[in-house]
Amino acid sequence: MTINSECLGCRLSNKLEPVNVVYENEYVCCFLDIEPHNEGHTLILPKKHYKELEELDLETANAIMQASIPISKALKKLVKPDGITICQNGGTFDDLTHYHMHVIPRFEGEPFYSEELVDNTKEKARFTETRTNLKRLIEELTSD
Repeated sequence: MTINSECLGCRLSNKLEPVNVVYENEYVCCFLDIEPHNEGHTLILPKKHYKELEELDLETANAIMQASIPISKALKKLVKPDGITICQNGGTFDDLTHYHMHVIPRFEGEPFYSEELVDNTKEKARFTETRTNLKRLIEELTSD
């Protein structure tokens, strides 16, 4: 596996930096976003270094999409959002310098994107509880 030690995303996805992991397999590591849009906002990162979407091999791309399914289902059970937004930011908008996908619970009436920082103090205070509950739900959903 190719890991770039200079890459923040590589260090996060291989748990060389602290992360709140909710799911992982041989291809991906999924953890709570440190600056969540809402409670349960999860990032899916390949463990191998990729910077852009078009660099992904089929196995990794499939693993990313497959991981998004139980995460989305678990988020719907845990935080009961009005919907889920799945997106990725490439190029200059990729602050991890590593491909990653966001799985974000959304609620009607809230703006989705803003350059202004949002107050996510409440969500950050619940990281441990959210991680524990989300991880448990994902394990239940993937144990079949």
